[in-house]
Amino acid sequence: MEIRVVMVGCGFMGKAHSNAWHRAHIYFNTKAKPVMKSICDKDERAVKAFAKLWGWERAETDFKKAVSAQDIDLVDICTPNNTHAEIAIAAAKAGKAVLCEKPLAMNLAQALKMADVVKKNKVFNAVSFNYRRVPAISLAKQIIAEGRIGRVFHVRAVYLQDWIIDPAFPLVWRLNKTVSGSGAHGDLNAHIIDMSRFLVGEISEVVGDAKIFIKERPLLDAVTSGLGAKAGRGKKGKVTVDDAVVFLARFANGAVGTFEATRFAQGRKNGNRIEINGEKGSLSFNFERMNELDFFDATESKHLQGWKTILATEPGAHPYIHAWWPAGHIIGYEHTFVNQAADIVNELASGKKTHQPDFADAARTQAVLDSVLLSAKKHAWVKVPRVYKP
Repeated sequence: MEIRVVMVGCGFMGKAHSNAWHRAHIYFNTKAKPVMKSICDKDERAVKAFAKLWGWERAETDFKKAVSAQDIDLVDICTPNNTHAEIAIAAAKAGKAVLCEKPLAMNLAQALKMADVVKKNKVFNAVSFNYRRVPAISLAKQIIAEGRIGRVFHVRAVYLQDWIIDPAFPLVWRLNKTVSGSGAHGDLNAHIIDMSRFLVGEISEVVGDAKIFIKERPLLDAVTSGLGAKAGRGKKGKVTVDDAVVFLARFANGAVGTFEATRFAQGRKNGNRIEINGEKGSLSFNFERMNELDFFDATESKHLQGWKTILATEPGAHPYIHAWWPAGHIIGYEHTFVNQAADIVNELASGKKTHQPDFADAARTQAVLDSVLLSAKKHAWVKVPRVYKP
């Protein structure tokens, strides 16, 4: 059996997803084989070069034609945020399975529309929150589910980067609200919101603040999204999204949380960290040490208590590792996308549900994102709308 894929978008995420589709069957011996059928992007020269480099069978520039082709089973969306809805809806109406990069949408209303359309058309749908596929995070989920930390009191999450501190860094699309929807909030907070929801449960109420530190930046000579983008000369444009967003959260199960996302944390390149404190123990994860999970077990005898670092690389004991290397041989960022691709292919082939964040699930994350920005505007606590109750 084959799963024939068209991917729309050939930037940073396009590389990560192409690598995943290429390797999923090889390492996981999936129930079906992904076939890299078509790559689509509006830049004809770039998409042809990308197809040749990564092994896509054909290159296209018309996404409507690409996603509706008869020889396509799955549409993988790796484009800027403002295009997600149009492409996903077109794919669903064509009866195709859909994988969409995060955040799902520009806002909650759009996310709900997307979730409604995939439900109406009864098509498989998933959102690429790849950090769920880190073995250490899957292990944390297992430890919490087994009751080993008991009732959860605190969730403490940050996602820290520093790549736009330089005022000369140009006005890329991620800093334009009409294209991205929000800044560090939708790009980074989306990940730690999803991670906390995955591990602990739903967020019911939030209060937050958003800040733009550099309000104008040099315009680009050409459209680009890369971290190495170069600015044009002279003219500047207005930054219309947040540089940093912090918020407090109340969880439906009674836990409280603190969240921070910023692109202005000097020295932090991809500081994605979460700590969860419970009555019987605590868990701590730092993506920059992604193969490790720290665990404190308060049920041990006092003379044995202390933080324990678990190297989550044991085949058969830790999720996903069986497909990779012997114990102690670590994996990296790109492997999270391969793990995700393998889950998707197996689910499509067997119909057996994995812990896939689908559009309805991602809409609940979008509800939190929107509520935080509303709170920052109102300077008040905001209740998170209950959408697609899990």
